[in-house]
Amino acid sequence: MVGELERPLVSNDVDLAQDQSNDLTRNYDLEGECHLNAALLRPPRTQGLVHKQRLSSASRRLALGDSVVGDVSDPLDGILVGQTLKRRVVTEHLVELQKHGRPENQSQNLRFGTENDRPQESVPNTDAISDQRSCLSLQVVSGPSCGLHCSVLSTSTARLPLTLGRVPPSYLLLKDYEVSGKHAMITWNLNKLRWELVDMGSLNGTLLNSHPINHPDPGSRLWGDPVELASGDTITVGTTSNIYVHISSHNERLVPFGVGMTSDPMSLRRGGKKLPMEDVCYYHWPLPGIYQFGVFGICDGHGGVGAAKSASKILPEMVATILTDSVKRERVVSGQDASDVLRDAFSQTEASMNNYYEGCTATLLLVWADADENFFAQCANVGDSACFINMDGKQIKMTEDHKVTSCSERLRIEGIGEPLKDGETRLCGLNLARMLGDKFVKQQDSRFSSEPYISQVVHLKKSSGAFALLASDGLWDVVSFKKAVQLVVQTRERHPTETENLAEKIAEVMLDEARTQRTKDNTSIIFIDFDSISTVSSCKVRP
Repeated sequence: MVGELERPLVSNDVDLAQDQSNDLTRNYDLEGECHLNAALLRPPRTQGLVHKQRLSSASRRLALGDSVVGDVSDPLDGILVGQTLKRRVVTEHLVELQKHGRPENQSQNLRFGTENDRPQESVPNTDAISDQRSCLSLQVVSGPSCGLHCSVLSTSTARLPLTLGRVPPSYLLLKDYEVSGKHAMITWNLNKLRWELVDMGSLNGTLLNSHPINHPDPGSRLWGDPVELASGDTITVGTTSNIYVHISSHNERLVPFGVGMTSDPMSLRRGGKKLPMEDVCYYHWPLPGIYQFGVFGICDGHGGVGAAKSASKILPEMVATILTDSVKRERVVSGQDASDVLRDAFSQTEASMNNYYEGCTATLLLVWADADENFFAQCANVGDSACFINMDGKQIKMTEDHKVTSCSERLRIEGIGEPLKDGETRLCGLNLARMLGDKFVKQQDSRFSSEPYISQVVHLKKSSGAFALLASDGLWDVVSFKKAVQLVVQTRERHPTETENLAEKIAEVMLDEARTQRTKDNTSIIFIDFDSISTVSSCKVRP
């Protein structure tokens, strides 16, 4: 029944909701790093969530570009079963829509610049749209649906306006019985170039930074007035569901998950001289010109850092080049398998490298999204830099160990007719049988290979607590997968409200553990938290 769906199971108490929201003391602002435009970011709050002074429309126009929002509300919202419907009801609803700024032809592109600055229908101006693009990201940071997140562009007209509610077709579906079926709506105001939030006549009201924005008469089921959203705002629906808002312009690259990356050359003994650093770790999100694909990788060099530097530059370039072919890209998305892309990228990278006396491991995790914002991950590797994904409490190994002593390598070598001798643990002095580079020893011994292991594809379910951990053998020599998972869980428990840099904290915790366990090798770590978002630089290479 429509009335029952729309009615939350907890009675309306705006004062109670406001009092509880005023107790919040969390700092949810995101800070960018590296190449982000500092003018687009707000300084972090040092106190609790408070009502903010808004920027003027002119100032906001400088900070924001174009953006997109969700689903159209049901015109029968709030009508009781058995109630006689009259044309007056529909008319009032249409008046309500117009009152709150929803364009009559919202799906059509508009262009400004006539004599009276009135909007006119026209052919889309691609350059103008690009300059005005804005990305809205929402993350539920508390309540029954904690961890749920979504992102939408101002140019994605098919997904606007965006609704928040307890029942479909709400775009952000909240499993909270204090939330109305259709609770609130976010729209992109094309005239003012800004995101706006409006309460849709919910029974328990909507708060923005602890300030109520619903209609003054909560029992009337009338919509409230639209209010501008800003990056760093917190929307409260019900009494416990808090939603963090982040808005980025086209100058800022939003990574749809948390990323932490760190490394240390380590030393052979405490306080001793640092080892030469031969690891290189990197990530690119998105790949240049391919917005739904990104790569995360680690190369552990031996004989010097030259091969690792070459591979870390060439390998992602090869992946990007292959995926510029729309047929191959669509095949990956529709078939949910990037095995051919990864295999070809490794082959072309090996052919392009000129390192005869230096080599490196190479572990590359490819992550991509489909049209429904489902994320998938697949890994390829040569060497012993390992990666695993943890989802729903289960570990999925994404790499294979290519040391000469591993069972898989002994079987492979035996299969080519040149089995290892008993007790033989090295080939030409190297403990790895697969690597990139090392052209000289590969010419001397055909048992070496650069053929990568390709993992299964993992569908990264939303709100599953999924994370990925890539690291060079400096970590895995002293920390097991099980111990790594324990460290992640413990760090998350110690920082339950952290949304800005939790992935970075976890990466540092892993590095500290390697130091504590006195690893004797270079250590590089990439931690990817698929249940959060961040505004780190879209491209990063270390060291």
